[in-house]
Amino acid sequence: MSRIILFNKPYGVLSQFRHEEGQLSLAHYLSIPDIYPAGRLDKDSEGLLVLTDDGQLQHRIAHPRHKSAKTYWVQVEGIPDESALQQLASGVKLKDGMTRPAKLKIIPEPDVGPREPPIRYRASIPTSWLELIITEGRNRQVRRMTAAVGYPTLRLIRYQVGDWSLEGIPPGEWKMITVADSIRPAKPTPKPTEVKHRAGKPTRHRRRDNRGK
Repeated sequence: MSRIILFNKPYGVLSQFRHEEGQLSLAHYLSIPDIYPAGRLDKDSEGLLVLTDDGQLQHRIAHPRHKSAKTYWVQVEGIPDESALQQLASGVKLKDGMTRPAKLKIIPEPDVGPREPPIRYRASIPTSWLELIITEGRNRQVRRMTAAVGYPTLRLIRYQVGDWSLEGIPPGEWKMITVADSIRPAKPTPKPTEVKHRAGKPTRHRRRDNRGK
């Protein structure tokens, strides 16, 4: 059985267990031995980070060749016009080439609560939320895409990777799923065993114990 951990990463947390002075990392929230992130999420982004103890599964989730769909909730400055939406949907030219076509739509503000620290925005300019689904994993891709069409990202939350989502997982908490077949990560075993955990407030002085000993 492979273990999959779905972690709702708060803003400002590094997607690594390695300690860096003055920085919050996964070690402040997770003390499960022998698990590793399948991909990463920028420090200034929030939301779903998938971790696993299965190397083959980790590779399949993270590798761009497998094109795992990733759903983001994106708060942008301004209200995108039809031209900007069409560019995002058909592909945006970035310095490292054209992006693949994306699925997107304007959505109501999701019930995610305020960010700490709050986003910085100009009172004279409205903001809006997009749901953006991509199958790539370029560095800071979503932020670069929205900036390229004239609507800078103010807040970025990854809601879903494949069939796994943040549903029922508050910020700073995680859920464990065990699956029998690591070859098909997008379709976990029906009615999987789940373990929910409430992390509480992190502390920088907690002793690291990545090996569980």
